[in-house]
Amino acid sequence: MSETSPRTPRDPGNPDFDAMARDIAEVPAVEVIVTVAVNLMSAAAVKLGLTEEGDQHKDLDEARKLVHALAGLLDASATEISSFHAAPLRDGLKSLQLAFREASLVPDEPGKGPGEKYTGAVYG
Repeated sequence: MSETSPRTPRDPGNPDFDAMARDIAEVPAVEVIVTVAVNLMSAAAVKLGLTEEGDQHKDLDEARKLVHALAGLLDASATEISSFHAAPLRDGLKSLQLAFREASLVPDEPGKGPGEKYTGAVYG
């Protein structure tokens, strides 16, 4: 920080980005990948109407994007995370893909559903 720039006090409205960068630097990559995957899974479940609110937040177009992004992340990180982490994430992905197929009024052709570009066709 230059001497001419004013320092601002640290408060909740003024995040300390240096401290945040130090904190994230301490987190192993596997944990970051798993956290992002779980967030994508949770968001997709909401958009599929699988939460207590059900159809209130249902949006299949948004769900498709989230499931596809999750599949891409898992495909890209498959060699980077252990099967201990990958197996439950793949199971969750398959469940979301099946839920998407069930929620669709006109189901996609096998292999054309969200994320199936990465996982192959998903059958119930």
